[in-house]
Amino acid sequence: MKNDKMVRFLKNIMVLIAVLPLLGSCIREDEVANSPQGNFEALWKIIDEQYCFLEYKQIDWDAIHDEYSRLITGSMSSEGLFEVLGNMLNELQDGHVNLASAHNVSYYDAWYQDYPRNFREDIVEDFYLGKASTDYRTAAGIKYKIFEDNIGYMRYESFSSGIGNGNLDEILSYLAPCSGLIIDVRNNGGGNVTNSERIAARFTNEKVLTGYIRHKTGKGHNDFSEPYPIELEPSNSIRWQKKTVVLTNRRSYSATNDFVNQMSCLPNVTIMGDKTGGGSGMPFTSELPNGWTVRFSASPHFNADMEQIEWGIEPDIKVNMDEADETKHIDTIIEKARAFLKGEWTPAVSE
Repeated sequence: MKNDKMVRFLKNIMVLIAVLPLLGSCIREDEVANSPQGNFEALWKIIDEQYCFLEYKQIDWDAIHDEYSRLITGSMSSEGLFEVLGNMLNELQDGHVNLASAHNVSYYDAWYQDYPRNFREDIVEDFYLGKASTDYRTAAGIKYKIFEDNIGYMRYESFSSGIGNGNLDEILSYLAPCSGLIIDVRNNGGGNVTNSERIAARFTNEKVLTGYIRHKTGKGHNDFSEPYPIELEPSNSIRWQKKTVVLTNRRSYSATNDFVNQMSCLPNVTIMGDKTGGGSGMPFTSELPNGWTVRFSASPHFNADMEQIEWGIEPDIKVNMDEADETKHIDTIIEKARAFLKGEWTPAVSE
């Protein structure tokens, strides 16, 4: 009898010895997942498997892992970890990539900081639109007026400002007598692509292929679906039939980049100013073990020739602001657009 009890006791001890390491490993695994190293590895893996521009931008993500993993320590503060992770994401050179915590948000802004501004809001507001609210009209985020030379002007500051078909009907009806139209989307950082499509649809009379989009289908850097065509359908309401110039600069980004791409496909539209800031990837959001969220580009967008537009779109006519003009409160790019629409200026090939 004593021997039987001893056998059962030894069996229980052996089971306990076998189970304890498993229990311990589960605890340690959870702890590691929400440790500085665990959050670092989670973020690196999310980008490795889901970010859509690693191959296009020729980014050695493995080398970046080795570089930044050396900066991770088990005792580092939350602020220190956030700084390292944010700096690692900046290697992607993408304004759509953000890391958000309860105490901070990281972002990459070199896509416009290293370029000329090519826009002075005070000049546009005070000397073109006018200082008094009665000098111009406003409809759902679009400021518009008719210049004294009969050129229409629309200033749209953000595609986050919703614009309805009724608003566009009112704007285009008011501007109908104009001989040409300027649409100013300089410094428009983007917003809702639905708004960009709704406006662009007023400038075509037929369906137009404006680009393609692909979606991630696997974990590999080149695992994408076949390209899906993107077509712009003409509006069923008032459509503009005359020449149009779209003004751009490096701060024309994301949904604005999309708008410029669509407008560049239309025959009566000319893009003027500086290259856009880009931002063509459709953003997606994921979460780290510690609750921080990461936003990144997941689906690449191409133009109608199946070319990447992530780095921006070149204007048809390159024009920079002139310092001498600025001192006189003159917007060089607006003035060139007005002269172009009136047939008073044709850019030389070198411009």
